Amino acid sequence: MQVLGVDLVEEIQALKKQHNAVILAHNYQVREIQEVADFVGDSLGLSIQAASTQADVIAFCGVHFMAETAKILNPSKRVIIPDLDAGCSLSDSCPAEALKAHLLAHAEKNYYVIAYINCSAGVKALSDVICTSGNAVKIVQATPKDRNILFVPDQNLGQWVIEQTGRPMDLWKGSCYVHMEFTKQSIERIQKEYPGSPVVAHPECPLAVRLLADEVCSTEKMLHYCRNHSAKSFVIVTESGMLHRLRRELPDRTFIPGPTEICACADCRFMKKNTLEKLRNALASIQPEITLPEPLRQRAELPIRRMLEQSA
Repeated sequence: MQVLGVDLVEEIQALKKQHNAVILAHNYQVREIQEVADFVGDSLGLSIQAASTQADVIAFCGVHFMAETAKILNPSKRVIIPDLDAGCSLSDSCPAEALKAHLLAHAEKNYYVIAYINCSAGVKALSDVICTSGNAVKIVQATPKDRNILFVPDQNLGQWVIEQTGRPMDLWKGSCYVHMEFTKQSIERIQKEYPGSPVVAHPECPLAVRLLADEVCSTEKMLHYCRNHSAKSFVIVTESGMLHRLRRELPDRTFIPGPTEICACADCRFMKKNTLEKLRNALASIQPEITLPEPLRQRAELPIRRMLEQSA
């Protein structure tokens, strides 16, 4: 099996060179994919890479909305994803049709729509600006003061941003099923098992979990927090793939997965659909390919570009 892995990596590298491809991998991808990727990061970092790449082909190892974002920013490039069924429960919680109907039903509020990047191209096209967990506070602070804000689709991230900024917002009732599996009880148990280890939680977690955390931040900021902290061990409350990134870049620290009520760590079934074999097959055939109608792509690009400008 180890030889197979080596062979696959060699095939992937050869195909990448043949097609002038770049491999982007989210922090939640499996270890093998993170190791073969050209860039590993959070949604903001990967959006920046996607916007600036000189490659002809973008192999996006993440979930569907991430590959869509890369295509939105790169209409002339071919964007592929290892598994087209790598979806997202959070994105699915806010269908574009439902958001459009909500905006029409509440037209009197003249909403300024801030959409977390974990959403479909259709939702992005209905939004004024996009944000990530890493820049959401900054984006909200830059929103015109005379506008009512509708924050979609993650209510936990939205509530956390309200706490950080004091800015009132109406929240869409969406959530990430993985982060919702963390509970007050499960985190209290791991705290007792590892006293003195700071708890670092993603803002998609429920309020009861965030209140127990020593730090609440995006996956990329988790890396900076742990690097600069004097502690030698940390409890990481987010999807399990992040632990590989932390262990690889901070080998002198110990990272403990935050447990849920049902397992010792939290795996996203959608993120884990991508494998080395599927990545090799995608690069060999340049399929499955992400395509979007050009009018939709153009409309969805505007709020993403606005985010990138405000994040510069």
